[in-house]
Amino acid sequence: MSTLDATRAELALVVLYLNKAEARDKICRAIQYGSKFLSNGEPGTAQNVDKSTSLARKVFRLFKFVNDLHGLISPTPQGTPLPIILLGKSKNALLSTFLFLDQIVWLGRSGIYKNKERTELIGRISLFCWMGSSVCTSLVELAELGRLSRSMKKLEKELKNTDKYQNEAYNDKLKKSNERSLALVKAGMDIVVAVGLLQLAPKKVTPRVTGGFGFVTSLISCYQLLPSPTKSKTN
Repeated sequence: MSTLDATRAELALVVLYLNKAEARDKICRAIQYGSKFLSNGEPGTAQNVDKSTSLARKVFRLFKFVNDLHGLISPTPQGTPLPIILLGKSKNALLSTFLFLDQIVWLGRSGIYKNKERTELIGRISLFCWMGSSVCTSLVELAELGRLSRSMKKLEKELKNTDKYQNEAYNDKLKKSNERSLALVKAGMDIVVAVGLLQLAPKKVTPRVTGGFGFVTSLISCYQLLPSPTKSKTN
């Protein structure tokens, strides 16, 4: 493959990535929280970028609550323990509620809905829903990591006299374990972001801490949305 062909292939992947509305939203989220980190809650250019990007992102999320509403009513994989099912459905319900209420907040902050006090109240309720969904996500990922760990240990015993890394099933479980570990880190950090946005611990979780954690979780989200190497090779 020539250098030009390789460049074309790489640019095609970039175009494919940027065509995703979710990817553009997460890039905007990184800009939003990066600006919050720089401003540290002080008036100025960085804070203006934070506020304007936050409002712009709400347009990306219009009707996105339908995704989690669909997840709420969709069947779960067979063999999933009941506590994990309940936590997963709770996450879907809370995230769907957050995204729905966020649309009302957008109407209020764009001047369409005139009741400012009601808008602020709905905004806080929506953030509590988001924090709740992040807590549920953390618990689900912890439980699933436990299940994966037990499954991998069982497989390791079966592959005792062979190289486990040459086994496709083991590698698949290892990949899932890494993905879930990253999702757990992201969900845990998002809880801190929610605490900061709600100002539940203003002395400890300052705007700079909120911005820093939010920026890192945004980068994790951007990474999670990257096309997988196997898909890019086969396309």
